[in-house]
Amino acid sequence: MTIFIQALDFNLWDIVIDGPKLPQIISKEGVKSLKPRSLYTDEDRKKVQLNAKAKHVIICALNSNEFNRVSSCATAKEMWDRLEVTYEGTNQVKDAKINMLVREYEMFSMKENENSSSMFVRFPTIVNSLQSLNNCYTNSEMVRKILRCLSKSWMPKFTAIEETKDLNTLPLEELLGSLMTHEMTIKNHEDDEEQDKKKKKVIAFKSSTVDSSE
Repeated sequence: MTIFIQALDFNLWDIVIDGPKLPQIISKEGVKSLKPRSLYTDEDRKKVQLNAKAKHVIICALNSNEFNRVSSCATAKEMWDRLEVTYEGTNQVKDAKINMLVREYEMFSMKENENSSSMFVRFPTIVNSLQSLNNCYTNSEMVRKILRCLSKSWMPKFTAIEETKDLNTLPLEELLGSLMTHEMTIKNHEDDEEQDKKKKKVIAFKSSTVDSSE
């Protein structure tokens, strides 16, 4: 939804996050109230129109139940804030979610007999969930985390990467590619060894058959 609104008009996203300051007037008694449309300036109309467009975009993405939650909101920001609390919870709930996800991130490790591809499917799930709550890790932090969580069998590869790559600039995707390539190389080598063993068994069997026939 965030990307969709930004793609339509980045000004709309500013309206959703920061809220439009709807045109107001102040009475002689110092009381603020919404300015009548008849008194709108061109700038006032621009702000009101942007707010209406932002509300329209949000409403089009909602079902009837969700619409009922926000139909009374005057601004797109009020709508967004109400939906945010509904689906992400209050700040206290968000903090609890962040703490839980940070713990998952810190405890993340490669499972026994797990390949690198499967590990990289699990890892982004945690990272993306944290990013949605505005808790982000840098690329270099994630690269180091992945290397630390590799099983002992990966230590030679870990050392090679650490010695030949700059972990501050190594893209996470490149690390994945390197690990997958290493994994395929090992598998091909194991397959070749298995084929050699089978060939030797066949040769040994034929040899013993010939000897017994003699």
